[in-house]
Amino acid sequence: MTQRCTSEDSVILIAAKEVSRLTSLSRTQIDRYRMDGRFPVPVVLGGKRMAFVKAEVIAWIEDRIANHRKKT
Repeated sequence: MTQRCTSEDSVILIAAKEVSRLTSLSRTQIDRYRMDGRFPVPVVLGGKRMAFVKAEVIAWIEDRIANHRKKT
């Protein structure tokens, strides 16, 4: 089942735990990808708190799927 990105998604911020659930990646792996510039940059909400733009995460997932399908 594929989730489609809507205009409402562009303004939704999601926590790292939700990003982990959506991508099936551990939070550690998400941090590694982020530090390597291979994952969307989170929005700093204050202090150590950060969240990701849902539309950017969905776009990242869709890009991975598209790249995978090109190879097969």
